[in-house]
Amino acid sequence: MTGGGDGAEDAVSAGGGETVEENGSVKLKMPEEAEVEEVKFTGLNKEELLRVAGTPGWVRTRWALLVAPRCRDLPDTAWWNGGPLYQIGNIQAFTDAGDLKGVEQKMGSLSQLKVRGLLLGPIHVAPPDEAMSLRFEEISSELGNLEQFRSLVQAAHKKGISVVLDLTPNYRGSSGPWFSNISVTNVAERLKVKTQLVFNKKSVGGLWGAMLKPNLRKNKVWCVSRVLIGVTERSAAEEVSALLSSSGVDLLVSRVLRPGNTDAGELAQSVQLLYSSHSQTQLAWNLGGRAEGHLASLVGPALVRLHTLLLLTLPGAPVVNYGDEIGLMDQVRTRTHSYLIHSFTHIQILWINIHIISKRCDGEMLRLGQRFFRVLSELRGKERSLLYGDFLLLSNSSSSLAFQRVWDQSERYIAAFNWAPEEAALPLSRAAALPQRASVVLSTNASALPADSSVDLTELRLGPGQAALLRFPYTG
Repeated sequence: MTGGGDGAEDAVSAGGGETVEENGSVKLKMPEEAEVEEVKFTGLNKEELLRVAGTPGWVRTRWALLVAPRCRDLPDTAWWNGGPLYQIGNIQAFTDAGDLKGVEQKMGSLSQLKVRGLLLGPIHVAPPDEAMSLRFEEISSELGNLEQFRSLVQAAHKKGISVVLDLTPNYRGSSGPWFSNISVTNVAERLKVKTQLVFNKKSVGGLWGAMLKPNLRKNKVWCVSRVLIGVTERSAAEEVSALLSSSGVDLLVSRVLRPGNTDAGELAQSVQLLYSSHSQTQLAWNLGGRAEGHLASLVGPALVRLHTLLLLTLPGAPVVNYGDEIGLMDQVRTRTHSYLIHSFTHIQILWINIHIISKRCDGEMLRLGQRFFRVLSELRGKERSLLYGDFLLLSNSSSSLAFQRVWDQSERYIAAFNWAPEEAALPLSRAAALPQRASVVLSTNASALPADSSVDLTELRLGPGQAALLRFPYTG
């Protein structure tokens, strides 16, 4: 057939090339590469600029460039603001091994929880009520040895977890006063010497050397991140603020958040006072601890996630007690039968009444609690609004609270809480220029408020004992 050949000939000739027909195929002769003129963009010259200046498109472009919002400079932060600080006061109860080696074996689990720091111990030698026998530089033989401690610190640093030591002088003694004037001076001097060894740029030995040496790098004097954390029994925000201003500590753990206090109005005032008076790098929030007990025992298992959400969304460093992420309760002895569960995930569970929770149900609750903590902890460490955003109070009553965390052009977050035993409406402040709707990121009751569902911010309601973390985009 010849029709195809003639058509191909016409098409190629229109392009100025040559063709050779072989079995219906067409060969084209392309220009040599050297013949192709390279086109370079050199911008507009003066005459071209004058021609387009003042046109509507040019004006719109210039205004867009002039009014585009400038990104806010990131604030100075400390490593302890990057995620939860995980407190292990009772090492023997934390692991089956009951020593420092057992803690090291759990480092992978702690890393999965996005823990940023480990508040460990006390682990030093402190015979009960014997001030003169106190030795901060030695590890108690019941908890391990120097080599185990050195290995633990190295394992923690490989996971990006910092280690902080608790230096309570008489942690095994009675609750009554035991310091005389002489012993107070003795303890103070010993503590002063040890802290000077840590903060001075000199070689150190013993327990302190084991803690610091893994931080040393070749050709560098010091790479250690040092933090001085104070602990106070005071709960009044005014008193805690005064201590923060006068003590010189980097971080202060207090009892501003009291587990038994459900007055959300008082809570809001305390947080507002501390936030307005101090940098977020100085603020720490905790509920329970080595002396007070676990969160589930203090507030009840049903409210553990609500308080966990509160701790990890407030501006500052959240301090969590070991096992609180899975609702671990303090030892409960009953007159009925009890069941001893050993080492579920990475926590040793003590006596639990099997008439309340079966082993299978208990395991499911633990997994859900751990997942809730892990998701929230990961958000806390990567979302700028939660990491160092401004704190804006949106709503509070005697039993409910809502606040917003906002940073520059990042996504906004709202944390909302209802401590009441009945459903509550939370009227949010319209001064915050909120959108009508927001999406649910996390809630303590996934069946009532599932993740990725949408809620109406003009009529926000929460069920009894419920809390939720909401999110909406920055719109400019």
